[in-house]
Amino acid sequence: MTEVLSIVLGGGKGTRLFPLTQSRAKPAVPFGGKYRLVDIPISNCINSNLRKVYILTQFNSASLHMHVAHTYSFDSFSRGFVEILAAEQTFEHSGWYEGTADAVRKNFIHFRTQNPSHYLILSGDQLYRMDLQELLKQHKESGAEVTIACTAVTREDASQLGILKANKKNEITEFLEKPGPVKDINDFKIPSELLTDRRTKGKEYLASMGIYVFDAAAMEASLDNEYTDFGKEIIPSLIGKKKVNAYIYDGYWEDIGTIKNFYEANLDLTSLTPKFDFYDEKAPIYTHMRNLPPSKMNFSNMNQSIAAEGCIITNASISNSIVGIRTIIESGASLNGVVCMGADYYESEEQKRQNAEARLPDIGIGKGTIVKGAIIDKNARIGEGCRIGIDDLNRTDGDYGHYHIVDGIIVIPKNAVLYPGTVI
Repeated sequence: MTEVLSIVLGGGKGTRLFPLTQSRAKPAVPFGGKYRLVDIPISNCINSNLRKVYILTQFNSASLHMHVAHTYSFDSFSRGFVEILAAEQTFEHSGWYEGTADAVRKNFIHFRTQNPSHYLILSGDQLYRMDLQELLKQHKESGAEVTIACTAVTREDASQLGILKANKKNEITEFLEKPGPVKDINDFKIPSELLTDRRTKGKEYLASMGIYVFDAAAMEASLDNEYTDFGKEIIPSLIGKKKVNAYIYDGYWEDIGTIKNFYEANLDLTSLTPKFDFYDEKAPIYTHMRNLPPSKMNFSNMNQSIAAEGCIITNASISNSIVGIRTIIESGASLNGVVCMGADYYESEEQKRQNAEARLPDIGIGKGTIVKGAIIDKNARIGEGCRIGIDDLNRTDGDYGHYHIVDGIIVIPKNAVLYPGTVI
């Protein structure tokens, strides 16, 4: 009997997504107006009938715990679960995970109680929809001990990913982690036999998706060492020693672990034909079901934009933007190319009166404020008449206190306050 244990890796500091990870774990970062990043791998598991899921984390895990607890609960007869395993001190281990492999190793004490036949390792910062049963089917039929899910990428993308060399039997013969833009990797090009009938569109290299299937015995043996990371150490060490195969995935896949990729993946959802479809009834993306009212649009113009539940938008112009839950947008405001994550709560009239007395803007986007090319995190207070990303200013990456610029994108952190008339 096949007993698959799914493990979502989300324990890193999330430095590439900072400041969005300043107060939350990377898997808990909001996405698409109403979801969290962790909803993607968990939903893929559920839609593939894999109901035993552990999430490994250690930094800023409170909001992740809350989200998972509120969202994922199976009936008592299914034996399914979605549980978080945060780093802990034991008599055997001092605590903190030192890498992805180390995180799995330190949790064997919990994993073994499930008596799994296979381990499925997933990343917590990727956007894709995959039938994981197809991956498992190929793994078992091939007789592989380890299978790496991979996808075709361009030379430019290959420089920042783990790339692999595979023969016509899908056997991986060589693995190279982040070769950079200069190194000669022509001998890593995908063999013509594997390109047959594949829509690679100029993509000539196979990159690891950070999704692995291990036989249970192979996983235990692979981690019987001091290695700390799967991509950098474990996977290269297995090549030539164990039967390692490639599972080539042809669908959409995007690493959204950087501010730039996160921003672009969000805005792509607003296009006429988005690369990732949230509207697939056969494989829905699950998230926390909130008792929020429908969004209200008063005398507003919205074009190629998404508005989540509970928003109140008045006499505003919004284009190519994501408007997250409970967002309040006041009269005369304009958003273009904006990822707005919304708010965790509504302010009462009494709270708004206190805000006025303290000369503090209300949560939301104030009257006449114009925002272009920015990410606005939750509970941000943006006052009247602000100009963000509009004026011809010399903007360089850095931390500017009440805002950051990362990859050329303006990021307004969670709970930030921008007073009326602020220009960024």
